[in-house]
Amino acid sequence: MSSNSFAYNEQSGGGEAAELGQEATSTISPSGAFGLFSSDWKKNEDLKQMLESNKDSAKLDAMKRIVGMIAKGKNASELFPAVVKNVASKNIEIKKLVYVYLVRYAEEQQDLALLSISTFQRALKDPNQLIRASALRVLSSIRVPIIVPIMMLAIKEASADLSPYVRKNAAHAIQKLYSLDPEQKEMLIEVIEKLLKDKSTLVAGSVVMAFEEVCPDRIDLIHRNYRKLCNLLVDVEEWGQVVIIHMLTRYARTQFVSPWREDDGLEDNEKNFYDSEDEEKEKRDKKRPYTMDPDHRLLIRNTKPLLQSRNAAVVMAVAQLYWHISPKSEAGIISKSLVRLLRSNREVQYIVLQNIATMSIQRKGMFEPYLKSFYVRSTDPTMIKTLKLEILTNLANEANISTLLREFQTYVKSQDKQFAAATIQTIGRCATSITEVTDTCLNGLVCLLSNRDEIVVAESVVVIKKLLQMQPAQHGEIIKHMAKLLDSITVPVARASILWLIGENCERVPKIAPDVLRKTAKSFTNEDDLVKLQILNLGAKLYLTNSKQTKLLTQYILNLGKYDQNYDIRDRTRFIRQLIVPNEKSGALSKYAKKIFLAQKPAPLLESPFKDRDHFQLGTLSHTLNIKASGYLELSNWPEVAPDPSVRNVEVIESAKEWTPVGKTKKEIPAKKFYSESEEEEEEEEESSGSSSDSESGSGSESGDTGSSSEDSSEDSSSGQESETGSEADVECKRASQRSSKTKRKSDSEDGEKKNEKSKASESSSAESSSMGESSSGSESASESDGEPAPRKVTQAKERKPQQERHPPPKDVFLLDLDDFNSASTPVALPPPALSPSLVADLEGLNLSASSSVINVSTPVFVPTKTHELLHRMSGKGLAAQYCFPRQPCIFGDKMVSVQITLNNTSDRKIENIHIGEKKLPVGMQMHVFHPIDSLEPERSVTVSVGIDFCDSTQTACFQLCTKDDCFNVNIQPPVGELLLPVAMSEKDFKKERGTLTGMNETSATIIAAPQNFTPSMILQKVVNVANLGAVPSGQDNIHRFAAKTVHSGSLMLVTVELKEGSTAQLIINTEKTLIGSVLLRELKPVLSQG
Repeated sequence: MSSNSFAYNEQSGGGEAAELGQEATSTISPSGAFGLFSSDWKKNEDLKQMLESNKDSAKLDAMKRIVGMIAKGKNASELFPAVVKNVASKNIEIKKLVYVYLVRYAEEQQDLALLSISTFQRALKDPNQLIRASALRVLSSIRVPIIVPIMMLAIKEASADLSPYVRKNAAHAIQKLYSLDPEQKEMLIEVIEKLLKDKSTLVAGSVVMAFEEVCPDRIDLIHRNYRKLCNLLVDVEEWGQVVIIHMLTRYARTQFVSPWREDDGLEDNEKNFYDSEDEEKEKRDKKRPYTMDPDHRLLIRNTKPLLQSRNAAVVMAVAQLYWHISPKSEAGIISKSLVRLLRSNREVQYIVLQNIATMSIQRKGMFEPYLKSFYVRSTDPTMIKTLKLEILTNLANEANISTLLREFQTYVKSQDKQFAAATIQTIGRCATSITEVTDTCLNGLVCLLSNRDEIVVAESVVVIKKLLQMQPAQHGEIIKHMAKLLDSITVPVARASILWLIGENCERVPKIAPDVLRKTAKSFTNEDDLVKLQILNLGAKLYLTNSKQTKLLTQYILNLGKYDQNYDIRDRTRFIRQLIVPNEKSGALSKYAKKIFLAQKPAPLLESPFKDRDHFQLGTLSHTLNIKASGYLELSNWPEVAPDPSVRNVEVIESAKEWTPVGKTKKEIPAKKFYSESEEEEEEEEESSGSSSDSESGSGSESGDTGSSSEDSSEDSSSGQESETGSEADVECKRASQRSSKTKRKSDSEDGEKKNEKSKASESSSAESSSMGESSSGSESASESDGEPAPRKVTQAKERKPQQERHPPPKDVFLLDLDDFNSASTPVALPPPALSPSLVADLEGLNLSASSSVINVSTPVFVPTKTHELLHRMSGKGLAAQYCFPRQPCIFGDKMVSVQITLNNTSDRKIENIHIGEKKLPVGMQMHVFHPIDSLEPERSVTVSVGIDFCDSTQTACFQLCTKDDCFNVNIQPPVGELLLPVAMSEKDFKKERGTLTGMNETSATIIAAPQNFTPSMILQKVVNVANLGAVPSGQDNIHRFAAKTVHSGSLMLVTVELKEGSTAQLIINTEKTLIGSVLLRELKPVLSQG
């Protein structure tokens, strides 16, 4: 039964077999396996008989079934003799399928394929292009050296074929022939050179692939075809685009100077100190303002649209091109496209995230706006989760670390233990890179030591060990706590880390260390090898520092290690015994045993594993594996001086020759006689002025195209290059269409006078200039420079606007010319907006923040204003300055803190031109200065306001307060309480928000004070004096609540004072900004404690 059902399933075409009188029943046999094989044998016999049939329908069905078998991965090689007989079939469909089969099995069945080689050669001249291409594919698949000359001849003929599909297959065959016989390289290069000149988009990708395989170092073959490849890039098929972009990236690195040169100025300045004057002069010449090569700009501009491609490989290729060859100011546009690819399948995500991880190390700012896109999802596989963690770590800074730590806190609870362990390592890296949160991270990791999961505990121990190495003296309590955990932790790495930590700090914990050694000595024989080595080390360190208590214990452990099964442990035991126990055989090293064992170890450097990958080209296999793969082509360094750009100018010069006489040739066109003489004269004048302004604007855009210019100006300049390379036929076509539109308008108004004719002429000139992508101001200035009469200019200016409203100028819109309409000379009516104004208003009012309903700024509680000295009168030569925080929203910006500065002239002379000079602000901080004060009379004072965006940090804002004669360095450091704005919210909202801010977002302290200091009025007065908080109504007498939000980010700051029995109270602060929260706690605690 099983064999029969198997035969039925395998034979998806029993109808054809029955038609030939063949039954598909299998032979009944005692073994099911034999039945299976006989079924297969019978089925293939059926296919052979169908292929030998006289009916084309049976042959076609058989070939379809055979190709279907190949597609499913089944072996159909034994049918080769029967299939190859049909290669000469007159039926095109059969012949196509036969060639598909032969391409697959020609390499395996070379001898049989060679018998039909004359048939393949005849097929190379078949009238059907698909047959010619298939014959070439089969011929190149027969990998026998004896037919190399035949293949070479076939490739040469196919490269000159009229069909681009055949030429494409010729390019594919080049690679196969080169791998079969590398000695044919020179002849193949000639064919590649010929195919590179091909203008078909179908051929471009394949021939560049052949170029990359055969002669990637022959850059000279690309010079003349560079611009053509750039312009064809958008229309090439997707995989061809990938190959071309990678090749052009390498080309650009060899032919253009670095667009990053300005960023390297500091390093050059350091070297100039030792150079002679001549060398300095040469370097100054090199440092002239960078101007991007127009061909460099052409490549960057033509690849930009491909960032919207549906193919992830194309987007990745464009991203690596921008990363490696574009100015750093323009590379940011790739970040949005790469983030879009994170919606693809996991394999694509993995590659994209690897490349983002490398990019985010060098340029954090590119991906910071998309931070939430890298948050881990529960459905992500582990490999994606770890990469996202890596990127989040790279993007961490003081501004977002609070949010990230809150996110990491959730990840630690994940069921994926490998991911949880990686998260703990990430927290450790954040703690080392951002010193402000080191203590917070350390406390969080210590809390994880009580976790039920051994892997989480073990990883926490390892990370804490690394963090404590950086500042061991401050954390004796943590070391004691970890020593207590030694009994419960079983993971070898964690146990070894604790023992190493105790050994390094044995002098700081003199009572605990010997006891730990005693416990581990009992379990020495059952410990892991890693733990045994650390027990030996601990014994040696204690022997050298506390030999009275541990001498015998250490000798006992050394005896156990002497007979251990592991030779590493035996060797370590002998080494330690000779080093720490002096005897006659001991060498000179025993004197320095203590220095050797207790030497200060360097703190571990927690670095990203992607730090050293940037030397590989992004998006390549070598970058993914972090190893140079075979076939990898390295990117060369930028040349100091750009090679001669004229090698690429061959095509541009020819097109320029065609472009320049357009105005003249147009006069000779017979169709021009249709117009009256007056119209002819005026139109010729307009065209000459338009063409001259065109040339001026084109040259101006090219000369002004710098690397620091905006994207729009660069696109305009490159569109100017496209207009130069346009053919004469396109220009004539455009102008003919404009003439036809003018003719139609003229026929509608036959009785028009000379005035109307002039207005039409001006209209036609404006239409023509708009079609050439030229600004109106440019055309007017050009027409003025051509000496146009004044009355005609006035008429044109008066009549242009109403005439355009009646007759909008015709435009020939092409996809490639869309950029040219950005600067049209005529005002074009804008289309109505897609959204109604009311809908836009509704959308603008939407806020996705969950806490938006409760964050409403309230009026601050009145407190006496505290003034701080900004500039002493002695330091300021009579000018004194104080500043205060008025606790009002800043008028200069929502994210700024308002600061009032009082300037006082204590001298006996007038002080003039008081203003703020140079500002030395930390990264991200901004300052809005006051208007300069012309003069300040003696004994007079004036108050001015400034706005400072402190970015939710207590960093100092340093700047210069200047007068007419002097400049004084001053600084403003805000108290943490002044970085807040009070918030009005209900008790219910307060509890809801507080519930979301727990764990690492919560800090607390116990306060001890006299009961009279805990009255509601006293608590309110003390809290508000320290921080700009708003009181929240409370239904309980023993709980006082205060709420505020940070000025810069709007993060909530929730303060709770809960009175306990007696004279104690609990102070709790909940906020995402853990750094500000811990500082505020330190400031509030002593104020609430004092009487």
